[in-house]
Amino acid sequence: MDMLKITGGKPLSGKIRAGGAKNAMTKLLVASLLSNKKCTFFNVPNIGDVDITVDLCKEIGSEINWDKENKTLTIHTPSLKTSYIPQKYSGSNRIPILLIGALLGRTDEDIIVPTIGGDLIGSRPIDLHIQSLQRLGARIEYRDMKKEGAYFAQAHEGLKGAILTLNYPSVGATENSILAAVRAKGTTLIKNAAIEPEILDLILFLQKLGVHIMVDVDRTIRIQETHEFHEVEHTVLTDRNEVASYAMAAISTKGRVFIEGAEHLQMIAFLNKIREIGGGFQVHANGIEFFHHQELRGGIHLETDVHPGFMTDWQQPFVVLLTQSKGVSVVHETVYENRFGYTLTLKEMGADIELFTHCLGNKPCRFTSANHIHSLVVKGPTPLTGKEIAIPDLRAGFAYVMAALLAPDTSTIASANFLDRGYEHLVEKLISLGADITRIPSTQKKSSPSIIV
Repeated sequence: MDMLKITGGKPLSGKIRAGGAKNAMTKLLVASLLSNKKCTFFNVPNIGDVDITVDLCKEIGSEINWDKENKTLTIHTPSLKTSYIPQKYSGSNRIPILLIGALLGRTDEDIIVPTIGGDLIGSRPIDLHIQSLQRLGARIEYRDMKKEGAYFAQAHEGLKGAILTLNYPSVGATENSILAAVRAKGTTLIKNAAIEPEILDLILFLQKLGVHIMVDVDRTIRIQETHEFHEVEHTVLTDRNEVASYAMAAISTKGRVFIEGAEHLQMIAFLNKIREIGGGFQVHANGIEFFHHQELRGGIHLETDVHPGFMTDWQQPFVVLLTQSKGVSVVHETVYENRFGYTLTLKEMGADIELFTHCLGNKPCRFTSANHIHSLVVKGPTPLTGKEIAIPDLRAGFAYVMAALLAPDTSTIASANFLDRGYEHLVEKLISLGADITRIPSTQKKSSPSIIV
């Protein structure tokens, strides 16, 4: 894996353009498999997770033309050549499990997908996926295969619409349920569904595709059986995680950065917290400018939650931002139970952080009495020092980059390829903003496909 070398202490200043959303584009590719019509996407991010998903789609018969320079991708899947996803994709990312929902209504063959993967930030149970798909008429079982397990799914008698009630508004389970419901006979209601911007983007795409789908005000998504589809052109929404990441880097380094393409509607919860600590931002017609203009104030209470709450993927770099804010702040993580592993490295760099197993928050939390470390107290401001770091997951990786940008000496960050999963041209963008950062390529040969473990 490649390495980053960063010498910090410089404010970030300038202008960058945000790319398309990782968590939207990968799901849109899978959704295109529902039909045999050509789909064209614009604002496609050139990142690792899209690469992996493209490979997955090609594996089962998709014809794909990806113009990376112009950020345009066309995908056409006139027929399926297989419904078996090889074990080499086991642990690659979270996309293989969504192929079940997309393919159940399109093939009578058994669908075989490898185990789920992605960042090591806590368990990603798929019981909600399986329960919903079974309610629609699918038969699903887990089997051991070689070194890894796989899920076998089929619906030989077809799928039938149902009322699905999720006991937690899981993004992945909502997406899988939507995809399977498109071809299910009759009408499907998904109650307590996730309503993240990326899911709404998926719904917009499906409506263009020909699906009769709508969202009610009580987190209920209604889908009617669809078998006739249309060719689609769709522009992928901006990546709100990338916007938030560069915004926090700009404010923490006492800089000023304009992010073209940043969308106000996606960022409301984030912008409120930025204003609460004294960070500056100004919304323009074509983006948002973020800047440092006064001493940052800590003393805040932050709880992650599903949309429209404060996104869990914003939490790690925000903790770094709080290390530069005057006062004592509390962070309560309610989405993943193991997302504070990155704080050990921050503490070694000089951060004043204490971890707790009990809930330091007011919101109902699934981890109450579960003995997971999911709350922390951070005190600031504290100076950070450079360190040799290895990245464990994508968002922790950017938190480390941000910490290194704050440290006046030099840091080296190993496993930089994790960042390629979600940040397009990270090094080039940071250099354009004045960062002292270089990428040192690995001497090891690159495996194919890029598997994240």
